[in-house]
Amino acid sequence: MKAAFYLKNPALESDPRLVKMLGELASAGSPAVKVSSREELVAAAPEVLLAVGGDGTFLSAAELVSDAGIPVLGVNLGRLGFLSENAPAVACKALLEGNWETEERHILEVSSGALPEGLKPYAFNEVTVHRNGAAMLGVDVRVNGRLLPTYWADGLLVATSSGSTAYSLSVGGPIVLPESKVLIVAPIAPHNLNVRPLIIPDDSVVELEMRSRDGSVNLTMDNRTVEVSPDAHIRIAVAQFSLKRVRLDQSDFINALTEKLFWGGDIRNGNELQ
Repeated sequence: MKAAFYLKNPALESDPRLVKMLGELASAGSPAVKVSSREELVAAAPEVLLAVGGDGTFLSAAELVSDAGIPVLGVNLGRLGFLSENAPAVACKALLEGNWETEERHILEVSSGALPEGLKPYAFNEVTVHRNGAAMLGVDVRVNGRLLPTYWADGLLVATSSGSTAYSLSVGGPIVLPESKVLIVAPIAPHNLNVRPLIIPDDSVVELEMRSRDGSVNLTMDNRTVEVSPDAHIRIAVAQFSLKRVRLDQSDFINALTEKLFWGGDIRNGNELQ
């Protein structure tokens, strides 16, 4: 098996857990080459890309892979690790034994004349618009051409089902099983008492227009931020390609919720969640 690995934080390259994993892969005849750019990834042509670090590293690796069709396996050297959930030893064993499979995860694609030249317009978790000053942001949202009531808030996000446990969760969005074919539209710190997150089909086209007294608005695609003009028109839809995420046998979304986010943590539940 031909593998490559990606690090967002170069300091992790000397982490003993990573050094041990790479050594075991090499000893088994499956050395992993380090890549840090799209060009290096294409030249290496690996069967799988190891995103080593935390969830932020996984998102950067997803951008690196984009439409290349190379599966990404998250290897956790970070903290929470929803996407990069696998310990190095577990990941190494699964790769060498072939006990892994891939699942297709949706990618969002952003279309706007306001995007900088050369920026990859894709997001795995969510796309957001956010105020870039003291003034409240008004966001007009159209779903398949149908206008929703204006959101007055710090901002607004459009998330995939994969992103339901990321920024969407922190703004009060619903938890969605990753295989659900939906998108989430949710305001960020709304100044309305009667607005709620909205679930829409994943084949929807979402269009955003902003109202702001500030000179610019922040547009984010996962962990990347660019400034755009408040009069920018932003179109968001599921991309024509998916991200191939490597899932190991022991991976379980519900267990991750209970173990990492303590979902259902209640003294009345006793040891049911253990």
